[in-house]
Amino acid sequence: MTPRWPARVGMTLLAVASLAAASACGSGGPSSRPDGASSSASLDFWGWAPGYDQSVALWNQSHPNVKVNYSKVPSGGGGGYAKMQNAVKAGNAPCLAQVGNESLPTFVVTDALEDISTYANASKDQFVDWAWTQAGFGNRVFGIPVDTGPTALFYRKDLFTKYGLTVPKTWDEFAATAKKFHAAAPANFLINAPVDSYDLAGYTWQAGGHWFGTANDQWQVTIDSPETHKVGQYWQGLLDGKLVKAGVTPLDTAWFKEVKDGHIATVITAVWAAPLIETNLPSLSGKWAVAPMPQWTDGEQTAGNNGGSVTAVLKGCKHPKEAAEFATWFSTNAGSLNNLIKNTGIYPAAKSGLELPGVNQPSAYFGGQNIYEVFRTAAQNTPTSWTWGPTMTQVESDFVDGMKRAANGEGTISDAVKTVQAKTLAALRNQGLAVAG
Repeated sequence: MTPRWPARVGMTLLAVASLAAASACGSGGPSSRPDGASSSASLDFWGWAPGYDQSVALWNQSHPNVKVNYSKVPSGGGGGYAKMQNAVKAGNAPCLAQVGNESLPTFVVTDALEDISTYANASKDQFVDWAWTQAGFGNRVFGIPVDTGPTALFYRKDLFTKYGLTVPKTWDEFAATAKKFHAAAPANFLINAPVDSYDLAGYTWQAGGHWFGTANDQWQVTIDSPETHKVGQYWQGLLDGKLVKAGVTPLDTAWFKEVKDGHIATVITAVWAAPLIETNLPSLSGKWAVAPMPQWTDGEQTAGNNGGSVTAVLKGCKHPKEAAEFATWFSTNAGSLNNLIKNTGIYPAAKSGLELPGVNQPSAYFGGQNIYEVFRTAAQNTPTSWTWGPTMTQVESDFVDGMKRAANGEGTISDAVKTVQAKTLAALRNQGLAVAG
């Protein structure tokens, strides 16, 4: 069983990463042949995203000496991460795991990952710089980037035409459009209200805010920031005016029904939502389009980010070299990327992936639009200094509760922001991490 880090003051994430490299609890070293090629190995890989199994199958067809066994597990927040952490503690974890960028710091502070920098650093230049930084800390690398999650506005073209709506370029215009759409029918809501931390984080990211950072060997927590409150107050105004749909999570069953019935006309989310919309709403082919996120200042092009992940190597992997080789191939091979672009909806973290036909061609479902042009501009205008903290499970749980209360009129989003800030500081201190403030 892998021990938890001792509770002592001054242990930052970078310090944890350094200690993790030294401990290497129970991990067998890599085995390789004299000719430098990988030796025979069998690697288990846990994930949940659609299309992952197909890329694994492509690898197995061309790499007979290193077999990857893919198993689908619940999504990270749906129990997948807990399953991975428990497997690490029990000493029977898979070598490889799909881990969202937002959750990687949690895996680091719980000593659940292998440092694969020895095998991975040679691949660094193949990836977008800021995506690479999400996969490690300092000189430590714990996984290989797969994708990022640039965000944009998905909207129903047919409904915009029917109700005489103009695609909003600013947040003020978005509010006015929401008012006009709702005025046309009581069941009409332009968009759902934010429901969790990742919704609010994406909007705060666009607004130039930060929730976490490290300085002077301490964690900085700035969830309760002017930028977060600016975002919170904007959405609170829409909630108070009953102009957004409360209590519906985007891309879940209830949301798809509302959209199909014509009662919700937009969603602001990441590129990976495109195949989910296409798969779940086939009858709406040709009726969707994608536009840039509304801006706080007219003429800007700033976007947020929602998602992005790495293929991480879990603690105890007996073949870290082969695991790093597979993870790099998974994210850079043209065949794998073409599959992941089509079936998973990724925006590649690999530079070579941004030149593939899949991100440079029109979509029949989206009425012939090349939606990746919108996401390319979004990715190029997404602030790159965002840092995730090591207690995002707690942050998410507390925000879900706070946003639900705000939707029910039992508080405000700003109340939730203040509460989550306080609870996050306490959670970090309870883990023995030094925190400023």
